Amino acid sequence: MSSGMRSGTATADLDRLALALAATLGGAPPTLTPLRHNGVAHVHYRIGTTGLLARIPRFSQWDRSGVRDGAEHLAYQAAAFSRAQSSGHTPRLEALLPVSEDAPTGALIVEEIIGTPPQLSDAPAPHMAAIAQALSALHRAPVPAPEAALPLLFHTDPVSQTLEVITAQAAYLADAGLAPVARAGLEEELAWAKDWAGEPDRPPGPIAICGTDTHPGNFIIDGAGKAWFVDLEKLLYGSPAIDLAHATLPSSTGWEPRCAVTLSRENIAEFYAQYKSTLSQQAAAKLAPWLAPMRRLTWLRSLTWFARWRADWSQAKNSALADADQARHIENHIAACFNPDAIAAMRAEWART
Repeated sequence: MSSGMRSGTATADLDRLALALAATLGGAPPTLTPLRHNGVAHVHYRIGTTGLLARIPRFSQWDRSGVRDGAEHLAYQAAAFSRAQSSGHTPRLEALLPVSEDAPTGALIVEEIIGTPPQLSDAPAPHMAAIAQALSALHRAPVPAPEAALPLLFHTDPVSQTLEVITAQAAYLADAGLAPVARAGLEEELAWAKDWAGEPDRPPGPIAICGTDTHPGNFIIDGAGKAWFVDLEKLLYGSPAIDLAHATLPSSTGWEPRCAVTLSRENIAEFYAQYKSTLSQQAAAKLAPWLAPMRRLTWLRSLTWFARWRADWSQAKNSALADADQARHIENHIAACFNPDAIAAMRAEWART
């Protein structure tokens, strides 16, 4: 098992977990109903009729920047939910279930958002507009001074700090089974990223609280059409342009099978326009130079993450791969993203901008 992979409690003793939840919430041990697995890092249980969920880690991808494990991992997520709550587009954090014998990885107890995955196949895609509104609200949450941001990460230079993540993940390209032309293309992109990060006169870009993992499958659309961002594990202070890119790149929009689609160029343009319409003229002007290069950097971050998933994380026996259909979809999606034609198509986008 790699340093970043921790088995979670998808097969937890539910009676013991119910006892632990009762001790935290009060009352009798609740009935726990497992929800469909819609991610690889957590499993969720509905807690009786409380309107709450137990969000239980299955594994942590944070194995850098001061390893977070166990209690630290939970504390990070609790801070993320608390900091994002002012946006009005994230679930409320009710309580933290500490790591214990009955709950080996602990859990967050959060508000359950009732709704459906976003539907992205229509043109225009109204749910993408809702996601743009949610991200804009999240990005308007207060930003503290870097020294006051802990335990959340604060990327004072999102370019170089994102490149650190990419470089660590790129170490797995050799073992990810890529076609030579595909790997060569990604190595060329990595060289571009290093050159761009090394430019001495890059002006500072905007900093906001960012979801980081903002693929559409991490949003729920409620009955009023409002988008809720529900997976806050990777929240940090950084470049909002990364969130916009991650919400629209094919490597992201195909991740969750219930809403998998490749957005049209028109839908992507509409999404960015909807987001920019929520900004002041000054804020939009400050963000504009960062949209295209951070989109390119975010795509490289995703593709190198796929390399690590294929070469490292997916090799460990863990409950994140317990759902055979999900595991098959992930592997097929990664294979499609690593297709040399897909890589060439994305690189052609950069050539147009």
